[in-house]
Amino acid sequence: MRLRALLETDALGLRLLGGDDELDRTVRGVMTTDLRDPSRYLSGGELVLTGLAWRRDADDSEPFVRILAGAGVVGLAAGEAELGAIPDDLIRACAQHRLPLFAVNESVAFATITEHVVRQVSGERAGDLAAVVDRHRRLMTSGPAGGGPEVVLDLLGSDLDLRAWVLSPTGRRIAGAGEPLDPAVAATLAGEHLGATRTGRRGPHRAVVQGTTYSLFPIRHSGRGAAPAARDVRETVLSDWLLAVEADAADWPAARLDLLQGVTQLIAVERDRRDAARTVRRRLAQEVLELVQTGAAPAEIAARLRVAAPVLLPGLGSAPHWQVIVARVDWSQTAATAAEVAGGPVAQALLEEVLVDPAVAGSDSSDRIAVAHVGDEAIALVPLPAVGPEGIEAGLHADALLAAVQAPLSAGLADDGRLTLGVSAAVHSAEGLRGALEEARHARRVAAARPGRVCAAGHHELASHVLLLPFVPDDVRRAFTARLLDPLRDYDRRHRAELIPTLEAFLDCDGSWTRCATRLHLHVNTLRYRVGRIEQLTGRDLSRLEDKLDFFLALRMS
Repeated sequence: MRLRALLETDALGLRLLGGDDELDRTVRGVMTTDLRDPSRYLSGGELVLTGLAWRRDADDSEPFVRILAGAGVVGLAAGEAELGAIPDDLIRACAQHRLPLFAVNESVAFATITEHVVRQVSGERAGDLAAVVDRHRRLMTSGPAGGGPEVVLDLLGSDLDLRAWVLSPTGRRIAGAGEPLDPAVAATLAGEHLGATRTGRRGPHRAVVQGTTYSLFPIRHSGRGAAPAARDVRETVLSDWLLAVEADAADWPAARLDLLQGVTQLIAVERDRRDAARTVRRRLAQEVLELVQTGAAPAEIAARLRVAAPVLLPGLGSAPHWQVIVARVDWSQTAATAAEVAGGPVAQALLEEVLVDPAVAGSDSSDRIAVAHVGDEAIALVPLPAVGPEGIEAGLHADALLAAVQAPLSAGLADDGRLTLGVSAAVHSAEGLRGALEEARHARRVAAARPGRVCAAGHHELASHVLLLPFVPDDVRRAFTARLLDPLRDYDRRHRAELIPTLEAFLDCDGSWTRCATRLHLHVNTLRYRVGRIEQLTGRDLSRLEDKLDFFLALRMS
């Protein structure tokens, strides 16, 4: 709205004292203040209302007006109740800084002016955004030419001055307008959103990160595959996108909230398009896995892989290497969550997201991944460009997969869910796929034996004693380690003898007295005394391979 419209509204009781050539300025907000310097609370475009309590003498007026003009204020309305009339020094200061000045009749409350401005500004912006939403709804329903979610976010910024981003459940940026969102902030927002969703609270959810307030709106399926409202939240919480808006929606009127919900529905169209595009890749993965699991001939599997390779790696001249990743999402059953939740589809959608490079933005970033689900497992076929031996080493690693997603996903899994992942080595042909699948499944079982909401294990761990340790029952592990190590710990506590560190170093040096003494900065005789004390306290002989192995395993399990 413009200043002229305020002056023409009789109910506001405004009288113009100066600045009649500036009445076409646009009012974007209103603020009441009697601070001598209110600049920290101004963002530009406001009509400032003041009762003049800040003015002690004539010298105060010019600095006050200078601060307002510098902050981009469009007009000043001064009340007559305090001084009876507006001082001449204030009128001169406003004329000097070309700031329109109004007198407010003492019979008119500032609240009346505030309510009028807020109502007019909000109504105009809501009307503008309604037109934006309607226009873009037509664009997006006409097909990909509509520009996707980026266009919606651009319009939010230009029409309502709102910065917003579409994020995946792991915090990966799918779309955004203007400056990018810091990845750490995005991951935190995703975790806040998932945690709030698991508690059953309705969106938008409020989150404050690094001093900035965000409102988080869920983006749900809108097409034929849309989930019914009564569906268990655990089926979609790990796959739903969210709209993060840099604003506090708690201060918004209902009309604006409704409009933002409409924006999320527009973005959901893009999400449905993304899911439809994955259908072909999912079907390819399903067909390959069925051949592998039913024992089909390698030639038949190889033929199917030749069909899949151009879809997943377009333009690739040679056959890729392949890696297999197995994921499983398990939900514990309680009285509050008695319903069964199919883990396969949840793990499939989640694995499609986890396997995307978190630094890659966009909704089509997983077009080089094929994921199927078999029962409660999701299984991914990941093609790797075959560039000599380096192509094999460039494959995915279990720890790297979890680095960027562990925190937000743990929030979504809450206290009743677990995600476990197993990663195979890369194989160069169809003959190796069956072994890679079993390797990935076995690695996932190793991960499942570990504590934590989100765990992963890789193929390199399967050629080690680490493979066996997770499957030893807890009570057996505790008894075994206590029998060997508790006497040494007790002795260390009483005498500060450092027998445990000595034992670790001795085993790490393969029983070499000289190397171990050098590492510990000890004389060899001191080392021999400590090892002798270890043998005396435990009844073991560290010159025997069996006893060395027992100590080694006890230290690893402790």
